[in-house]
Amino acid sequence: MSSTLERHSVAVGDLLVGEGPAVVIGGRVNLRAHHGQVDAYEVLGERATLVEPYSAADLPAIASKADAVVVGSSWTRDIPLVRAAAGLGLPVVVERRASASMAEWLELADYCAQAGDGRVLLCEAGRLDLGLMRAARAASGRPVLADVSRDVELSAAAVAAGADGLVLDAPAAGSPAPKVAEEAVTVVGALVRPESPTTLPECRQAIDRVDAALATLLERRAALAGIVQRIKPVGGFEGRDLARERALVARMALRAPSLGEERLAPIMNAVIEAGLHLAEERSSQ
Repeated sequence: MSSTLERHSVAVGDLLVGEGPAVVIGGRVNLRAHHGQVDAYEVLGERATLVEPYSAADLPAIASKADAVVVGSSWTRDIPLVRAAAGLGLPVVVERRASASMAEWLELADYCAQAGDGRVLLCEAGRLDLGLMRAARAASGRPVLADVSRDVELSAAAVAAGADGLVLDAPAAGSPAPKVAEEAVTVVGALVRPESPTTLPECRQAIDRVDAALATLLERRAALAGIVQRIKPVGGFEGRDLARERALVARMALRAPSLGEERLAPIMNAVIEAGLHLAEERSSQ
């Protein structure tokens, strides 16, 4: 097992997967769905991101058209094909076989790293075991993907569990799947993934993600504050509980010690007042 490896990132096309923000990798192509009856070059077109071969005959097309090759969960025991796929010189995405233990999964990933150039990502697919995915990420030091094509609603949970990227099949026109996945990596990722940007554009992108999460939370807080106003015997500005508000600021300062109560107090006062104004406007409509 590669338990002593330091965490590292792997570039998949224009995306850096591992450190930094979580990413969405869309347009996965599974050539096995065609059972070898179509020309891989025609299926892949100009370019593809993640591609799973049906046989060794597909590998030349994958080598020239794909950003990464997928060692699929259904054929991880086909060692000749695994070795040939890993030797393409592309990043290798290693899926876990449903019955495979974490040790078996990581052993296969190490084998692919040795057969290739070392650029390997783990991928949990099918019925996602997010706890095992998190453990594999910690034990291996390798980036971990979660294929949420079957259930995109698991996107937020996967990012919260530590997924460095979400994988999606090519979506049908009008599918909400890409939007759901993007929201997960933006909003949930901003809350749970530490970032250390080194350039001004990277800093601004990281701030944009935090601001998106902040706006989402503020909207939710305003909705809850509106419910409170309808329940309280005395609502609106007259019903403010200043002692509770001071206690709220004190609790928040424990989570944001660099800001402290003095800086947080006017921020939260503005948030509370905005919620009260919104509740009054809605009640008068």
